Amino acid sequence: MQFSINDIKPEQLHTACLVAGIFAGGKLAPAAQTLDKASHGYLSKLVKDGALEGRSGQHLLLFKVPGLSAGQLLLMGLGKEKDFNLQAYRKVTYQAARVLSDNGAKEAASTLPLLAVSDTDAYQRVRHAVEATAEANYRFDQCKGKKDNHKPTLQKLVLLVASRGELTTGEHGLRDGNAIAAGVVLAKNLGNLPPNICTPAYLANEARKLGKGGKLKVTVLEEAHMKKLGMGALLAVSRGSRQPAKLIIMEYHGGPRNAQPQVLVGKGITFDSGGISIKPSAAMDEMKFDMCGAASVFGTLKAVMQLDLKINLVGIVPSSENLPDGNAVKPSDIVKTMSGQTVEILNTDAEGRLILCDALTYAQRFKPAAIVDIATLTGACVIALGHVVSGVFGNDDSLIKELWNAGEKSTDRAWQLPMYDDYQEGLKSNFADFANVGGREGGAITAACYLSRFTKEMRWAHLDIAGTAWKSNAEKGATGRPVPLLVQYLLDRA
Repeated sequence: MQFSINDIKPEQLHTACLVAGIFAGGKLAPAAQTLDKASHGYLSKLVKDGALEGRSGQHLLLFKVPGLSAGQLLLMGLGKEKDFNLQAYRKVTYQAARVLSDNGAKEAASTLPLLAVSDTDAYQRVRHAVEATAEANYRFDQCKGKKDNHKPTLQKLVLLVASRGELTTGEHGLRDGNAIAAGVVLAKNLGNLPPNICTPAYLANEARKLGKGGKLKVTVLEEAHMKKLGMGALLAVSRGSRQPAKLIIMEYHGGPRNAQPQVLVGKGITFDSGGISIKPSAAMDEMKFDMCGAASVFGTLKAVMQLDLKINLVGIVPSSENLPDGNAVKPSDIVKTMSGQTVEILNTDAEGRLILCDALTYAQRFKPAAIVDIATLTGACVIALGHVVSGVFGNDDSLIKELWNAGEKSTDRAWQLPMYDDYQEGLKSNFADFANVGGREGGAITAACYLSRFTKEMRWAHLDIAGTAWKSNAEKGATGRPVPLLVQYLLDRA
């Protein structure tokens, strides 16, 4: 998909299709008013005749509108003007791209970046237009013998800005939007692959590919090395699988040599059956998405490399399968973590925190400025927050605020849940230093409390993306979240 920006007057632009907006109640957006004037009231007459009311989700495709240089004009309903915010802007941009492709358009131009969206500038409107259009154009057909006949036709999109002065800020939005979109696509592709293809070894090879010819140093630790390091929790999870676990370390050096790196740790369970504490069979196929935390680390690194950010960044991916086998870890087993602490495994389906805790301990050797782990960790977080926002926890209020701000800017939002010391009581064990689960109540919080026991010496935050990393039913597939949030967080640091 090729994007460009231009400050030409929309009525003068030669393009196959021009996109403009109309608010609920029939109020033409400013660019549409300009087009209406050029067409001698053609659009306002259509509105008066009830052809389009401007409700969100409505659209009307017009051919050979008088006075316009464009072959077609696509009018998109924007909804109520007072409610038109960045979320609504992304939604209508996404819808426009889908309509254009459904109608076979190969190239088009959009006046939507000219819309007044509260608290945004040309940079943000262009960037979010790129991201939303790329999302609309995404298709996963890598595993289809017969390729999808409904692939998007839209290949070129011109985004219009108001003035010559906005071209520079728009170009920055174009650059960042393209990089974030590329990172999201990589995260989606990895998440959507079936678990017989996307194994821990496959992720390790993808890391090596990502590192070729760039500023990325890739190291893959095998089980023998992990055993020497004392990673008993991570290795306990892989015992039931024929696929050996991998610890993937990706080091990006874009900042000053001695600058402390940001560290991202992504849960990489490439399939989660629950182990001996086996899951119900319904929807177990979706447990291929249990490595979406890892996928988001890959996607974020891809975006950072494309942007050539002046920052040091380390991505760590502990990866394993979680399967029941004669050698699989059992409820009541006790393992020793790399930190030296012992854990009683009461539930083998709480395996994500087991692989993460050893990876978090390993991360300390990089002396990070901050560490953020990303994991599809708990169904309890889905119950608490649904599928709209990710849960964020941590031991540093300023870090949590930075992540929250990044989520708001990127529209990839997160919400803080509490971590009072009282919740730690649920992890008590009579036989080990602590257990790997508390009760059902506050399950997302006690999971974060568990991880906090391995991060006391670091600025640390935890993103629980169990509700946001993928969609189910007709829209089943990975979302690529929270790549936009993480890239924004790093842009703010750089």
